[in-house]
Amino acid sequence: MPKKYPDEVRERAVRMTVDRVKDYPSMWAACRELAPKLNVGPETLRKWVRQAQSDAGERTGPTSEELEEIKR
Repeated sequence: MPKKYPDEVRERAVRMTVDRVKDYPSMWAACRELAPKLNVGPETLRKWVRQAQSDAGERTGPTSEELEEIKR
């Protein structure tokens, strides 16, 4: 299944959310507020941020590479 959003949009949205999360009481609040401005759904944005944190080693869970391996 093709991706709905280009990687550049995803990376920019994650960067913007992570940079601004300190201005909100929670990550979910930040995603709810910022997602419409970025033309994505709040849950989509939250998942992107969580995956980026896993990829960076800031959160436990499978990395993107591990998920690709599981799919294969």
